[in-house]
Amino acid sequence: MKTLIVGGVAGGASAAARLRRLDEKMEIVLLERGGYISYANCGLPYYIGGEITEREALTLQTPESFRTRFAVDVRVGHEAVAIDRAGKTVRVRTAAGTSYEEHYDTLLLAPGAKPALPPVEGLDAPQVVTLRTLEDACRIEAFIRENQPKTAAIVGGGAIGLEMAENLHRAGLAVTVVEAAAHVAPMLDADVACELTHCLLRNGVHLETGRRIQSVGELNADLVLLCAGVKPESELAAQAGLALGVRGTIVVDEHMRTADPAIYAVGDAVQVQDLLTGADAFVPLAGPANRQGRIAADNICGHPTRYVGSQGSCIFRTFGTTAACTGLNEAAAQRAGIGYDKVFLWSPSHAGYYPGADFMSLKVLFAKQDGKILGAQAVGGAGVDKRIDVLATAIRAGLNAAALAELELAYAPPFSSAKDPVNMAGFMIGNLLDGTVHQYHWHDVPGLQARGDVALLDVRTAGEYARGHIEGAVNLPLDELRGRLGELDAAKPLYVNCQSGLRSYIACRILAQNGFTCHNLAGGYRLYASVMKEQDLSGLHTAPCGAMTQQEQNKKEK
Repeated sequence: MKTLIVGGVAGGASAAARLRRLDEKMEIVLLERGGYISYANCGLPYYIGGEITEREALTLQTPESFRTRFAVDVRVGHEAVAIDRAGKTVRVRTAAGTSYEEHYDTLLLAPGAKPALPPVEGLDAPQVVTLRTLEDACRIEAFIRENQPKTAAIVGGGAIGLEMAENLHRAGLAVTVVEAAAHVAPMLDADVACELTHCLLRNGVHLETGRRIQSVGELNADLVLLCAGVKPESELAAQAGLALGVRGTIVVDEHMRTADPAIYAVGDAVQVQDLLTGADAFVPLAGPANRQGRIAADNICGHPTRYVGSQGSCIFRTFGTTAACTGLNEAAAQRAGIGYDKVFLWSPSHAGYYPGADFMSLKVLFAKQDGKILGAQAVGGAGVDKRIDVLATAIRAGLNAAALAELELAYAPPFSSAKDPVNMAGFMIGNLLDGTVHQYHWHDVPGLQARGDVALLDVRTAGEYARGHIEGAVNLPLDELRGRLGELDAAKPLYVNCQSGLRSYIACRILAQNGFTCHNLAGGYRLYASVMKEQDLSGLHTAPCGAMTQQEQNKKEK
């Protein structure tokens, strides 16, 4: 039996290795259009920034080492250009310009995804680059070394764009990020992504959110990096008459098999199902690609295994700040028509009394009906990865809030708290579900401020209140609350806040047991102030390479 694999990076290389481990006698041919296989494309930004100093560190396997270890016929510089399904052959074009036909019994397509190019003028300018392959990274590194650019504009503020913002800054360039969405990191909700906005601004990155450029010339930058997302490399499959799905992805079943029983497809080019909603989805991530390659190999070798869906777990770092998410964000939950609510935590990475704790902002979405965990997002320092991974596992297992509260997680002061933030999320959701506490959100505040039949109460200290507070909120510190209940109007529902939500929760318990109707501000004043600051900055971030935006110019003239 002969298996022909098209694409030699994540999914293709994983499939090839798994095929060999399962079948020592199978003939395996791996075609790769580029010059490298099995390389760490997620590490490319860090090579450009100089944090990874050796190019060889990114090549997990060379064609020679892969051939030696796995007895796979690896052919780099060989591009599959056409499939003859009836004849079970693939036409291959070599880098030297020759072509030949290669027969297969089973064909596995792992072509990946390519940069999505925005419809703007000037994309062929010499300073315009994209980042997908190791060759791309080498070209960018050489461009910086040879041309000594001073300014860089990154079109796209997703994970790769923000990683590159840090690494181009590390390489000595003044960096601007231009993002068409209303905020950077669109996979996050705005109230979490605002943490990244403040981080980028603190580190001197210029931001332009909510902006679509018409021409590369508008950016006036020495280097322009296009990071506006990716699209599946499905042209070969389409030419062969294979069905395409959402955003042009290759349609496969749960065994990674296409409609042609002799052809499988894996990785960034395929359509998957959203684990939580069942909707068709495009999830171009390395983890799913590697698992799909293994699953396809299992099925090719007669070991039925299934890919049951993706939940979009991802993580990235920019300027020492980590951002991560898993499962649904609010927009996805709304599209799916799921009744949900959310809790916010501001938690240390380990016991607060142990030196060196980093804080993280953690948001968890849950189903109102049964408390099932739907999604989580976190931004902060150390410990973000651990909590998102635990919550990703909880989502995969279908756990609810009560199960989160019961998780027995490893604890010692340098590593966590006795009540881990994940446990705390479970406690908080449980309190909401059983009516122990009611909450309101930062986006509810304007409407409350306009009403005369409610009262806003701030239970922080007088000093905290003086440094900034919600307009219209009366200050009554928590530790004085029991002795001053008579100052409050019991006929008016109270909307209570503190800095993070903990003290105001305690205040709500005191108030509720003394006959008051009260609601706790989720995430506290800290979250409210962070989001309001982001909204004040929206559209007023410094323009590309130091130029003044039109909004700033108008504001200055007024």
